[in-house]
Amino acid sequence: MRYEWIDEYLLGKAGVSKDLQKDWNWIRYQIGGKMFAAVCLGENDEPYYITLKLEPMEGDFLRQQYEDIIPGYYMNKMHWNSVKPDGNVPDDLLKDLLDKSYQLVLDSFSKKKQREILNGEHSAGIVSCCGTDCTGCGCFGTMCKGCNACLGKVFHAPEGQACPIYECSINQKELGSCGGCECLPCDIWKNTKDPSFSEEEFERNIQERVARLKNSKTRLENFEILEKGN
Repeated sequence: MRYEWIDEYLLGKAGVSKDLQKDWNWIRYQIGGKMFAAVCLGENDEPYYITLKLEPMEGDFLRQQYEDIIPGYYMNKMHWNSVKPDGNVPDDLLKDLLDKSYQLVLDSFSKKKQREILNGEHSAGIVSCCGTDCTGCGCFGTMCKGCNACLGKVFHAPEGQACPIYECSINQKELGSCGGCECLPCDIWKNTKDPSFSEEEFERNIQERVARLKNSKTRLENFEILEKGN
């Protein structure tokens, strides 16, 4: 598949989870329990369609423009579309379509539910102020309740003190996360390298955390604009 970035890109969006629908052999990406995208796998577990939701008129227009976009595979043909994973749909266009699909499903919820979804990661202590997904850490839920829950005094910080990133972002600058800081990513980030990471792994980790924070910040800003408009 040419779109190797798709898993990281979708999981970087606020409130997104994924699972494997075994009966169909689909990797489903969901928000609030509703699917907005799926990677359909073949007999050898190789992707053969990427399925997403669009407004009917836009989906129809795009299917006329690109032979690699077809009516939704095993889905409602009016609202869903499938993209061939090795076709000629430009990466930027596919990202835009996935964004629209995410937004369409998010908009199907009440405003209260949307806010719960967009804020849920941080309020539940799952994503730290530096964009780290605590669920990916083996210490989460055992020796550590997460950065937010322990006020930054995580197991790897100096005893009795908050992590330097938390101290700067939350305690000193009083931001909700580093996502609201113009210095992102700063020297404090770069000086808190996990010793188990190689330089390449650490740089990739920084990029993933920045993307997660920026995605969450953009969604919240868009929601607040929408809420004010109403």
